Amino acid sequence: MSAARKSSARTGKQRIGRIAIAAGLVAVVAFAIQGGEYGTSDLWRQKERRARLIRTNDSLTRVVDSLRRYKRRLETDAALQERIAREEFGLVRGNKELLYRFAEPGTPSDSAPRSP
Repeated sequence: MSAARKSSARTGKQRIGRIAIAAGLVAVVAFAIQGGEYGTSDLWRQKERRARLIRTNDSLTRVVDSLRRYKRRLETDAALQERIAREEFGLVRGNKELLYRFAEPGTPSDSAPRSP
């Protein structure tokens, strides 16, 4: 073998060795960033999920607070109780008011006798 071939073979092996080391370093860096139980993308997803859960929790807290205020009003506010009684249950006030109910033709009314 000539000296030129030996040096080119030696530089080829050195080149392959450097490429292998570089590939190993890239693999180590990639594992450090992305590998393991919780990689970077997993941590980002968890952060987004946490923010979404916090927003949902805040929204539900506001709903619960408004329902508590409504319950308190319903227990103490006579005007609200009267309005609900009129709207939901069709109640009237004393002798001053009459209640008229209009039924569609062919539907049984509340005052019609029921057959056994």
